[in-house]
Amino acid sequence: MSKILIIEDEVTIAELEKDYLELSGFEVEIESDGQQGLSQALAGEFDMYILDLMLPGIDGFEICRQIREAKNTPILMVSARKDDIDKIHGLGLGADDYITKPFSPSELVARVKAHLARYERLIGSSVQENELVEIRGIRIDKTARRVWVNGEEKTFTTKEYDLLVFLAQNPNRVFTKEELFREIWEMESVGDIATVTVHIKKIREKIEMDTAKPQYIETIWGVGYRFKM
Repeated sequence: MSKILIIEDEVTIAELEKDYLELSGFEVEIESDGQQGLSQALAGEFDMYILDLMLPGIDGFEICRQIREAKNTPILMVSARKDDIDKIHGLGLGADDYITKPFSPSELVARVKAHLARYERLIGSSVQENELVEIRGIRIDKTARRVWVNGEEKTFTTKEYDLLVFLAQNPNRVFTKEELFREIWEMESVGDIATVTVHIKKIREKIEMDTAKPQYIETIWGVGYRFKM
């Protein structure tokens, strides 16, 4: 049974989330204080975190940053703030998804299931021989989930890595942001285009010599992105 930690100071919302997730077969714990939630997240063994942004003690952005430094476990951010800058900031810190209040409990459960299913497939896969992807100085070991750029190993979040591998394995093909969102996040994009944009930016910072003149991931204006061979 997957175990989820909800860090949320609005008791009614936290309990509603907990009820729906437990009805779907998940084990759920709740923390209402930011600092206590962070301590519990780092000390405990959880399969996913649902994280509010506005919390007493320490905000959700800082909690997300510290969790991501220590773990690759999926993080879903929840906030009443609708500004794209908050979404971009959260995703840039390593969150896997961002959902805006108010939302339907069924949407929350669907997103949780999608992220957990993908993560479990990734960590549970067993390949006998390391599968490598090598393109112009980039070397991706799909079995070990490691990436080297010109001989230097780079660290990627789960979604950054998935997006890089998908593009590298489909070179010279243009994908829209909606297509990339559906492929990597396995959900229809409903106002979540910023998710793809932020992850592309983070990947470029790690693989490109000059992010202003990308040599690998090219922006096709008005359409989407293409990985150049």
